[in-house]
Formats: sequence, structure tokens, C-alpha cells
Amino acid sequence: MLKAFSILCLSMMVMSGCAADEVVEAPPKPSAPPSAAPSPSPSRPAPGAARLRAGLLPTPKGMSLAYGPEIGAFGSLKSTKQGLDAVRQAKLDRPECAGAARLDAAKPEVGRAPAAVVAFSSDHGSITQALVSMPAAAFPAPLPAQCAAYGAVVQGTRVTYRTRALDMPRRGDESRAYLTTASGGHSDAQVGSVVIRRGKVIMSMLVVGQQVEPADLYELAGLADQNLARITR
Repeated sequence: MLKAFSILCLSMMVMSGCAADEVVEAPPKPSAPPSAAPSPSPSRPAPGAARLRAGLLPTPKGMSLAYGPEIGAFGSLKSTKQGLDAVRQAKLDRPECAGAARLDAAKPEVGRAPAAVVAFSSDHGSITQALVSMPAAAFPAPLPAQCAAYGAVVQGTRVTYRTRALDMPRRGDESRAYLTTASGGHSDAQVGSVVIRRGKVIMSMLVVGQQVEPADLYELAGLADQNLARITR
């Protein structure tokens, strides 16, 4: 397993949950298919951290709780602080790519936003999810073209990241999905990432495995979006 797995996840989403010592294959499939859910009323106020916690995924079948749920201001969460520290320690060829396509906790309005984070793991991989309630919609911009492929030195290991956008069915008011392959060290790994916005809540999710199937990622995103719709009605 790459030592860089946890750094890769943290540099993408500033969340923990990617265990660096796991031997990963493909994460377990969701236990139920997604169904369409109505968009929330834009006049609804943004939920607080306690309500966000209620919108997190339950422990998937075949996995165990690895972290959290942790709630509070996004920038004050242990996972967020660890992520920022990890990003600072990594040496990226393109430093601007460390914060690409994710919520930037270094921004005051993002760091102060109520949030809830949870992570699950198994012998086959890990899933990390965060819900952040923004004072105003702050959906991450698309991945810049220069960040589709770049290198970094992580804990002394040279790692190459290659990311492509996925054609995921639309979820919520806005959504995007990416698949990143990390090559280096003794093996390769993949990280599927999803961001979904419903009203003033943004959901970020990472799925880590030796091979991540887009169809499985889409199914998980659908389940997460069902919960997101419930708490933003």
C-alpha cells in the first residue's frame, strides 16, 4: 500500500480516513440502490452541525467505523487540522493542486462553517464523508487542467497523481466526481471523489481502493444524496 494514501486524500479534500497501512482492493458495494430525491427549498436556513451528523452515511455492510462522527466548525475539526498539516508537509510539483476541486478550510468563511465528518474502513478500502453547511453556496470549482497530472514527494516517496473527471449522473443542485490514480512506492491506488451541493450544504466523499469502479462510486453518491436531501428539506 502506498504511504501516500492518507496524504493524497487529505490534499484533495482535507479529511482523514484513508489509512496509510491498509492493503486495499475495491470497497464494498452499497447495500441499496439510490433513488431520486427532491431538491430542497432555497429559502431553508443552513443546517447546524448536529443536523449534519444525522445526514452522514451509516456504516456500510462489511466495513467498520474508523473515525468520528466528529462535528463542529470545519476548520476546528481534528481531521481538518491533520489534513492541513499533511498538505504542508508534502512537496508538490504544482502546489496549487493541493487545494484544487475541494473546500478550502483555510478560508475563514469555510473554516467557520458547521461540519460533520465520518470515516469507514475494511480490508478492502476506506470511505470518508464530510458534510459542510455554508453561509452561502461555495461549491468547489472544477479541477484545473494543469492538475490532471502532477507529481509530489510524500514521506520520502515520489508519487504521481493522474485525475480524470467522471460522467456521474447529476445529484442535488450541483455535483462532480473524479477518479485519481496514485502511482509510486510499491503499488498503485485509486481514489474516487464526489462533491454534491444541496441548498447550502456541500457533501464531500472519498472512496479509496486498489481499484475503484465508477458505477460503485455513483451508487454510493446516490445513497449519500438521499440523506443530504432529507436534512436540507
